[in-house]
Amino acid sequence: MAGPVVRASEAGGQVWDDPSETTLHDALADMNLSNPFVIVERLDLEPAGQHYMQVHLNDDLSYQVEYRDGGEDRHFQAHVPAQPEMIGVEPVAKILAAWASGRPGWRDAVAWEPWP
Repeated sequence: MAGPVVRASEAGGQVWDDPSETTLHDALADMNLSNPFVIVERLDLEPAGQHYMQVHLNDDLSYQVEYRDGGEDRHFQAHVPAQPEMIGVEPVAKILAAWASGRPGWRDAVAWEPWP
């Protein structure tokens, strides 16, 4: 049996192999200032350890979203403003789920900038 393709983890140490979209959404929704990040790795891409997306909850409840698609020159970031409670983590959850499953369109959801 093959191993997981995607692995998600959060600041508190919880890890999920091949998480569903609901699990990813819930992990983001559970973030708080004491548990401020979620990292999702694609384990099926080379070079190993260089394909991930991470979301950090900032003090102002906005999100810092990063993705790395290989080497240092393929590392990008975007800022997602704090959302009204009714919307919550939806914009970020959609980006993360699309990236994790390899669906197109996630790159167009926010303005990505090269990581400094």
